[in-house]
Amino acid sequence: MSDLQTVLDGRWADVRNDVRAQMGELALTPDPDASTEEYRAEIAEAVRALARSRRPHQGFDPAYGGQGDVGGVVAAFQMLGHGDLSLLVKAGVQWGLFGGALQALGTARHHDRYLRDMMDGTLLGCFAMTETGHGSDVQHLRTTATYDADSHEFVIHTPEPGARKDYIGGAARDARMAAVFAQLVTNGETHGVHCFLVPIRTEAGDAVPGVTITDCGVKAGLNGVDNGRLVFDSVRVPREALLNRYADVSPEGVYSSHITNETRRFFTMLGTLVRGRISVAGGAASATQKALTLAVRYGETRRQFSDPATGEEVVVLDYLVHQRKLLPALATTYALQFAQNDLVSQMHDLQKPGAELDEERQRDLETRAAGIKAVGTWHATRTIQTCREACGGAGYLAENLLPALKADTDVFTTFEGDNTVLLQLVAKTLLSDYGRRVGKLDLAGKVRFGADLVAGTVLERTGARSVLRRGDLRDPGYQRWLLARREEHLIASGALRMRKALAPGADQFAVFNGAQDHLLTAARAHVDRIVFDAFAAVADQHPLLGRVLALHGLSVIEGDRAWFVEHGYLTAARTKAVTTAVNALCGELRPHARELVDAFGIPENWLDCPLLDGERTRPTQADEQHADTLTAVG
Repeated sequence: MSDLQTVLDGRWADVRNDVRAQMGELALTPDPDASTEEYRAEIAEAVRALARSRRPHQGFDPAYGGQGDVGGVVAAFQMLGHGDLSLLVKAGVQWGLFGGALQALGTARHHDRYLRDMMDGTLLGCFAMTETGHGSDVQHLRTTATYDADSHEFVIHTPEPGARKDYIGGAARDARMAAVFAQLVTNGETHGVHCFLVPIRTEAGDAVPGVTITDCGVKAGLNGVDNGRLVFDSVRVPREALLNRYADVSPEGVYSSHITNETRRFFTMLGTLVRGRISVAGGAASATQKALTLAVRYGETRRQFSDPATGEEVVVLDYLVHQRKLLPALATTYALQFAQNDLVSQMHDLQKPGAELDEERQRDLETRAAGIKAVGTWHATRTIQTCREACGGAGYLAENLLPALKADTDVFTTFEGDNTVLLQLVAKTLLSDYGRRVGKLDLAGKVRFGADLVAGTVLERTGARSVLRRGDLRDPGYQRWLLARREEHLIASGALRMRKALAPGADQFAVFNGAQDHLLTAARAHVDRIVFDAFAAVADQHPLLGRVLALHGLSVIEGDRAWFVEHGYLTAARTKAVTTAVNALCGELRPHARELVDAFGIPENWLDCPLLDGERTRPTQADEQHADTLTAVG
């Protein structure tokens, strides 16, 4: 294992290496010729094999046979993304979503009865939140759970077609129980969305009476996952089916919660399930790493067109345009992995067994998770497409793995939170934090704050700002200054625009809708800055990382160079220098491209495909040294 891989693997490097050793020999690549049913059966067996390995137990309460290592299990889960993404998602549904809801929202009565069976995979479950009519707007789901005080039961019901539970992983074939999110109703009063454990199949595999299960059918990707639809026709479950960590209903039907505000209670419950969102970001990162590994290694052997000086064909990765396709994306993939490592550490410290709920830190975790999931999955979609193009026709063949990566990750941008909605949530938090900071200023501070706004406007209009602060484009401190100033500027100007919504009689929706593009840009700028900071914090741990960080930072700045010019942070001439610096860094990192992708540590068995056959016919460095030795002896 290289030093670079150790840095990239981070806090749970040992866990990642254990997974490589434990599962690296398994054939975890999808068979493009398998039928949907064959593929689902293969993934179901792989899930059982995972359960037997006891790797999923790692993240659960030690009192029930787990190890309490929440971060470790998420790191292990991410490794599955180097293999088969259907397995990653299927495992995520079982132990991340269903198991996560059971552990985080349930209490001892649920843990005692179900947790061990869930961990062992003998109780397979699904996570029934999304409805046909409500995906992102979870707070207004239509499924109801009405308490019947006479029988001490909840009646789970789908009141209209739009309330059907849709796209539910595991529902179509394997799940026996669902964690169902529904509006809790007692004595005619609705108390908001809560989670209930609802059996959906008998041990024989038949649908429970009152439950209608249908298959979503073949999807664009992830066809090893049995997505289904659930409709409930007055299905009765005992009062104890309510996962009651944050709220409960007495036998007489009296509702109680220590969190009195319904909205705060709702977001507290959802916040405990943030692990799923973090895991999706990790899975997207792994898929991106795999695509880049395939494309870079292919680019080092694929030759096109002759060098006039030598007459020999040139490997495509020696062309600047090919480096431009892959190396900035590779640098950003490194940055996102370091941000992911930070995110998992933060989650682990907050959610390990026995940890006290810290609402402020939990809110920061949710904001970071939302932003990194959005930016990371969009990066995956864009980068995997670029890698496919970089491999030409070979990249279009299913046997070469890239088409499956494209298809399987496409939905990552909309599940576990639609990316656009997630960035809106990030923007809302940023505006709230900004308002609190400004509100805490004393009179003198508010005067300075107003003066700074006026001065900033003058600098922007005169173009003086780019003259007053002019640094080395490759300096991380200067890059960080540019990214932070963009973030601060966008948040402050967004807040000023949103102040109109506070005016008497204002059309609040119109104000928000009119500023929506601005707020999304501000959220993206915030995520760009925290990702850069995560990378900068470890860049001194390996000689290569400083240049990789510089390439990442400059590629982000280059991608938004119009904004920096419009707002006076860079001149047009300086943006040309940014492009020149990106080109130079691509050339400097070209000799290290293979080392950089090898540091992802993807087992060779999970990369085995005809695309890489060319490198197997090329002499290795060891072969060349052996040949030199023989020549010298001769």
